[in-house]
Amino acid sequence: MKKWKDILLTGMILAAAVMTAGCGTPGERGTVNGTSSSVTAGTGTSAGEVSSSSPAKKEAAKTMQIKVYYPDDQGMKLIAVRRTISLSGGDKYTAAMKALLEGTKEKGQTNIIPRQTKLRSVSVRGDTAYVDFSRDLVRHFTGGSTGEEMLVGSVVNTMTGFSEIRKVQILIDGEKVETLAGHMDLSAPLTRMNHLLD
Repeated sequence: MKKWKDILLTGMILAAAVMTAGCGTPGERGTVNGTSSSVTAGTGTSAGEVSSSSPAKKEAAKTMQIKVYYPDDQGMKLIAVRRTISLSGGDKYTAAMKALLEGTKEKGQTNIIPRQTKLRSVSVRGDTAYVDFSRDLVRHFTGGSTGEEMLVGSVVNTMTGFSEIRKVQILIDGEKVETLAGHMDLSAPLTRMNHLLD
């Protein structure tokens, strides 16, 4: 009698083991050929893989490398500085001008745009960018003819770094101005000022 009970108990244990082995659900961690694996239900992507729409790739797509320009400390030329701008908060043109207004702390370079200056807006029509500054740009500018050329050149060359921008019109409080300090004619859009570069 005891023998039959042992056989019956053994059979029940085996049946339970078989049923348990077949009850795995998608997304559970299991062992295949001795290797731990995990598969996300419905995606066909294992947990160790990164899909093309991963947050890291999306974040990278929201930034771009540009060049902004600052005068050298001798006031003889403009030096390009690489900056990474974020595109998540607006357009690339506005982001580029904001990066320029942040200023530089690099050795051998100087800031020419007065720190009180505010960027009011940047708009693009055709191949021309219209960069609108607060009147602080004029009010707090203290340079001479060379300084004015460097300031204008830093704005113009930063914006024309975008291949689609050929000309830049500087505005003050939404209006065209003839000049900033009496040395350069700003009444019409300006093209890239390559003579200020290396």
